[in-house]
Amino acid sequence: MAALVAAAVLAGAAPSAGPWRAAPEYVALFAPAADRAAYDAYVTPRALDEVLRALGGDPRLVRAPGAWEARAVLPSDAFGQAGTYDRSRLAQLYGARRVRVARGPRKAGTAVTEAWLLVSPYPDPALGHLEAGTLLIVLHVPDL
Repeated sequence: MAALVAAAVLAGAAPSAGPWRAAPEYVALFAPAADRAAYDAYVTPRALDEVLRALGGDPRLVRAPGAWEARAVLPSDAFGQAGTYDRSRLAQLYGARRVRVARGPRKAGTAVTEAWLLVSPYPDPALGHLEAGTLLIVLHVPDL
């Protein structure tokens, strides 16, 4: 029953393949305070490369140059400066380790409706340890 509820909740934003769970605590950490209603967040124990392989056949993904490619970046580049998270604590958590990210737009019809950020490993909400799976942060793009 819980799996069916989770699948129904995630059908609009998160990938349908695999065990994703809603994680609104990451919206509070990493999204800009003024625009939090435009964001959703999800986590999965699946590795980033596995998630990207599962997304490979999704026709809603916009295949722009550089999109949906995993890259190793500094944590500050992965999570940006808009959230309320403790930047020094996040930097200490990752240390010299880079975070792997993949970004890309998602469309409905011909219009881009979402921008996705996939992050692995990702911090727990208390910024106390790193989780081995993947964090997905979705920005819902407003209609123009």
